[in-house]
Amino acid sequence: MKVNRRSRLILGILLILALLGCDLGQLLTQNQAVSPTASPTSPSTSTSVAAAIESPPNGAGANTTALIDAAGLDFAEQRVIDVYKWVSPSVVNVTTRVLRRGFFFEIIPEEGAGSGFILDKEGHILTNYHVIRGAQSVEVIFIDETMLPARVVGSDPRNDIAVLQVEAPPELLTPVELGSSSDLQVGQRAIAIGNPFGQFGSTLTTGVISALDRTLQGQDGRQITGVIQTDAAINRGNSGGPLLDSSGRVIGMTTAIFSPSGTSAGVGFAVPVDTVHRLLPDLLTLGRYRHPWLGIRYAYRLTPGLAEALSLPVEKGLLLVELYPGGPLAVAGGQGAQQEVIVGNQRIFAGGDILTAINGEEVLSLEELEVLLETRYKVGDVVEVTLLQDGQETNLTVELTEEPGR
Repeated sequence: MKVNRRSRLILGILLILALLGCDLGQLLTQNQAVSPTASPTSPSTSTSVAAAIESPPNGAGANTTALIDAAGLDFAEQRVIDVYKWVSPSVVNVTTRVLRRGFFFEIIPEEGAGSGFILDKEGHILTNYHVIRGAQSVEVIFIDETMLPARVVGSDPRNDIAVLQVEAPPELLTPVELGSSSDLQVGQRAIAIGNPFGQFGSTLTTGVISALDRTLQGQDGRQITGVIQTDAAINRGNSGGPLLDSSGRVIGMTTAIFSPSGTSAGVGFAVPVDTVHRLLPDLLTLGRYRHPWLGIRYAYRLTPGLAEALSLPVEKGLLLVELYPGGPLAVAGGQGAQQEVIVGNQRIFAGGDILTAINGEEVLSLEELEVLLETRYKVGDVVEVTLLQDGQETNLTVELTEEPGR
């Protein structure tokens, strides 16, 4: 009995030691598997950014070092680097010479500088209208310092857009990819490349889209709508350069900054690329953009107070005062003011039609009407204009024509 007890005790101890040996082996194996995350990764065995994208780590305890490549660059940095490599050969410096009169009426040449980017293999280059406005000569400097004369092919002061053309060998012409600005989101990355202060060509700055649908005053005093706001650093000389997304596609053209000091304050603006898409065909073929036009010279914006004073049946819309003779709306049967009345101490022109909608879309002011026509329609489009004539609603079919030069 004693021997049997002793044998059982010895067997139990051996069993416990065997179990402890297995647990210890498993712990050692686990420690060996985790240890590489705490030590530097050898360049020969490091995981590339591409591999990290194709096979993303799973689980909360995933190895995040897979997002860093052998050079120590993370994914976001590598994207910006790649965008610069792709697009910088397409960005040019634009220099201009303008002749002005001095204090004693002598002719004084002045030089200006801006940026631009290559559109196609035919040598077309996009820049801002204000960069080349009034210039007697324009030259373009490429990334390899090649300087070539350029001619202005077309321009649109209202949207601050101009197209240049150079005669250049094909190897110098690397066109950009024009993207879309219709689906942009506040917070997404924005990358600007340009020539700040006319001295630092091919400079890249980054930021985000800070806001959308801003409004700026164009070179002709009219509104540029849909403008992109960004905090990517933009300075004098950046005008006309591309604003890019993380894929290197052009989403806008840098055009202005808001700054008390005249240098970047983190509030920059870019003309949206969809405006470029809309204008380019006319600029390349006609040298100008044909702005669609209804032919309204002046109209009041209706308010409840004005509607009550004039005993009008509606409180919103445009009370037409004067139409251009021979203009589209006048030809279609629209009428301006028929009489003058005194309201308080003001003379009001009354009796004209009240425009309430274009193709069923409500119109409340002349500014809204201009933006609607400019962004949604083109010359030759036929629209349905809803009017109140003598208190009765009527719809006129009107073909939009080109707005005469101002």
